[in-house]
Amino acid sequence: MSRPGRDDAPDRLYTLTQGRSRTGPDNPFDLVTLVVAESGPMAGMQSEHAAILRMTEFPASVVEIAAELRLPVGITKVLLCDLLAAGRVSARHPRPPAVADPDILEQVIVALRNL
Repeated sequence: MSRPGRDDAPDRLYTLTQGRSRTGPDNPFDLVTLVVAESGPMAGMQSEHAAILRMTEFPASVVEIAAELRLPVGITKVLLCDLLAAGRVSARHPRPPAVADPDILEQVIVALRNL
């Protein structure tokens, strides 16, 4: 039984990535990496690459891109690495949450208790 929205044709995925199934060790992409297009699609470009560039006019996470393309995350990462190597996208990780000063947190707790 196949799941809806899932492409079960492995030959299509093989073709999309030109046989690559993994990215290199210097892969900057994880699920929450934000991807932003640095240029628009070009004529003759692979349709998935063009779709990614249109999708990332505004920052989008890797998992959002994979979901929109209806592709596995691993395949999406391979496509993103192609675009990154060509300078067509940039990748950045979301800012880590600021670590709050414990003294300030304690003051907030005391103030809340005093209410």
